[in-house]
Parts: sequence; C-alpha cells; structure tokens
Amino acid sequence: MSGETHSPTQQNSKCNGSKQHIMVFPYPAQGHLLPLLDLTHQLCLHGDITVSIIVTPKNLPYLSPLLTAHPSAVCAVTFPFPENPSLPPGVENVKDTGASGNPLIMASLRQLREPIINWISSHPNPPVAIISDFFLGWTNDLGIPRFAFFSSGAFLASTLHFFSDKIHLLESNEPVCFSDLPRSPVFKTEHLPALVPQSPLSQDLETFRDTTMNFSSYGCVFNSCECLEEEYMEYVKLRTGHDRVFGVGPLPSIELGKGNSFSSVDVEALMSWLDGCPDGSVLYICVGSQKVLSKDQCDALALGLEKSMTRFVWVAKADPIPDGFEDRVAGRGMVVRGWAPQVAVLNHVAVGGFLSHCGWNSVVEAVASGTMILAWPLEADQFVDARLLVEHMGVAVRVCEGGETVPNPHELGKVLAETMGECGREVRGRAKEMGQKARAATEAGGSSNADLERLVKELASL
Repeated sequence: MSGETHSPTQQNSKCNGSKQHIMVFPYPAQGHLLPLLDLTHQLCLHGDITVSIIVTPKNLPYLSPLLTAHPSAVCAVTFPFPENPSLPPGVENVKDTGASGNPLIMASLRQLREPIINWISSHPNPPVAIISDFFLGWTNDLGIPRFAFFSSGAFLASTLHFFSDKIHLLESNEPVCFSDLPRSPVFKTEHLPALVPQSPLSQDLETFRDTTMNFSSYGCVFNSCECLEEEYMEYVKLRTGHDRVFGVGPLPSIELGKGNSFSSVDVEALMSWLDGCPDGSVLYICVGSQKVLSKDQCDALALGLEKSMTRFVWVAKADPIPDGFEDRVAGRGMVVRGWAPQVAVLNHVAVGGFLSHCGWNSVVEAVASGTMILAWPLEADQFVDARLLVEHMGVAVRVCEGGETVPNPHELGKVLAETMGECGREVRGRAKEMGQKARAATEAGGSSNADLERLVKELASL
C-alpha cells in the first residue's frame, strides 16, 4: 500500500495548538471503542488537553457526540482502512464480522504503523503520548509513551500476559494452571481468552502477541476498580514493575454511539412497565450486542422463563422468540427487540437480577448498579469474567455456560426462580454492597477518581 493511500484527514485544526496533545487509538469493536471514548471524555473534563482520535471512515460516526461535547479539544484523524483480501470489502468494524474477524482486523490495522509515525513526525504540535486499545500492542513502538487501555478487566489482562513466555503450554489440551496469578486459577483450554491460539504454531500467533506485550507499555489503564479487582491490579503493578497502573472504572457511559442503533424500542413504555413491578422482582436478560441465540437456545430459555414464573425483560435483538411466547407471559414479561437503555434498566429499583453473557462492559454496568448477575458465559473471555464474579467475588450465580449449549429448561426455570427468590438473597446482598463500593470509587476521595486524577497528572508531566 502506498503512503498516499494511507494519508489521513483531520476534522478539526484545533489540535494544532499549543496545549498538551494526546493521541487516542480505539479498536473498532463497540465493546472496545465506546469505553475508550468514555475515558477520553473524562480526560477532557479533568485536564487541559487536546486529543486526536485515530479512526477509519466507517467508524467516524461513533465520535460525533464526543466531537460535539468537546469541539475545541477533540479532533478526528481519519486514516483509510488498510485493504485485507481476507476481509469482505467495506468491513471496518467487528460488528460486521463477529469475533472471528478480530485477527484479520487487527492485522489490517497493523499496516497503519508507518503512516501514523509519519503523521506524528510532521505534526506542528506532536502528541506527547498515545492511549490505545490493548488489541493494538504494536502501538508500543510509535516513538512516544503508550498507555494500554483495557476495556477488559485486570484478571483477563493477567491471563493474556501469562502466555507471553509460556506459549509452549498450548502444545497440549490439558487445563492450564495460571500458577503465578492470585488464587492460581485453572482453566480448560476451550475457556481461555478468545485470542489465545489453539497451538504454538497457529497463524494467529502474531496477532496474539499483540495482546501479550501490553504490560511493557509506559502505563496501563483499566475500566475496573479496586473493590472488584484489587488483587489483580496489584499483580499488574508487580508484573510491570511500576505503579503507572490506573483503575478508573466504572467509567460513566455517555451513551456514545447508541444513536446509530437499529432500535425502535419504546423506552418510555419499558420504564413505565418497570415502574409497575415490585422492587427487585424483575430479571433483565441480555447476552450482548454480537451474539444471537439459536432457536433451540431461545426455546429453552423461553420455557425456563415460563416455568420460573419470574418477571423479566428480555432484550432479544434478532433472537428467534418462540411463537405465542409473548402472549403466554403477557403482564409479567416483556420482550424488547433492538437496543435497550441497559444502564437505566439495571439501575431501576424493580430489577433484581441480570442474566448476562458476562462481557466486561455488561459486568461493569451491573457492578456499578449493584445488580446480581446470573452468568451464562458464551465465549472464551467471558469464562474468565464469570470466574471472577461467581467464585472470587460471590456477586453472581452461574446458570449455564457455552455458546452452543442448550440449557435444560426445567433446570433453568428452577435456578431462575430460586436465584430471584429467597435462595439468591445472599448473592444479591453482596452485589448491592459491591455496587455501593464501586459508586464510591468514582466519587471524590474514591480509588478510581484518584487514579483518574493521577493519570491526568501523568499525562501532563510528559
């Protein structure tokens, strides 16, 4: 590819001024991109900086609210998406490929290294640091201090780092013991983080190495907090050999990008329905923005919900809901198609549980709201998150596991009824207590607020 093909366009010349200039490089997947934009929003509120955000054309709309909120501080620097013959034409975001497209998109973005270096070197006020997604480990090598941003937790980041010098462990299919991590957790190979290659000879090895080199960055920033992951935050500090490790979560969402959704949900009707439900009686069900449940899984979940007699809100997106189901549960259940205002729903007093795939953004939103999670991890990273929530912190109950698993509807109905009833009282209590601690962390004097201020000062010192 020629340098001319990769020449960027800049939306806002304000970033050419004399203020401290920071570069931000999100990874183009909603679960990665939105939290980093939330962090950028917080940095602009707390620091006197200008920010250039590296983006490709089809991801530019995600930036619109941030550009509107900070017109004199934030500018978009748009690079053409590098061609990749293995990707369908026009694909620039993981939403168009599913998780299986991650290695290809990561490989494509790696081609932007030279164009970005050229852009930095020719800038009248070059950036003093870059904050980039943890999928972009190669950005360690751009000639400026790099802060790795983890839209995941410190536990998942630690499991990825563990393999940086232990790829040989993948030569067998035996469960892997993470011997030097706190609690020495053991995972089956199929439950390892998604980017861990199936063998040391895998063609995805270079992509995976990008995710294992983050601890050698100048700093590490997590959308997490001490009350949830203190022992793993300390582990990261031990492994990096410095204290430039920042737990700044739960980052308040400014709902960036949600306006691009396909939803026509009547939010007012949804919230009004919740207003009519007793406190803590409603189970909220959402398995993320990427996954669509199979017909068999939907049939089993629907029958389980019918048998449980539990009130619920099910965010179904394109999931094939059984015929007649909505009529049979009318009054005690609501099926929502499209995007629902998850943060608002989780914070509603009627919601007492969240049946979740345990994607990290959903985890953080549930923790911040003090809502108990009923865990159904579907993909590999989510097994790590579920382990933290169920076994380590005791704020979740595992109800099923596996992306292809079809739960037994009778057993599922029983677990849902028990967990939302008296049997779940202790877990709900721990989740509520965790929520109070997480909210306190982001307030004045809290650990996350202090780490955000520390990050702002660190950037200002460069």
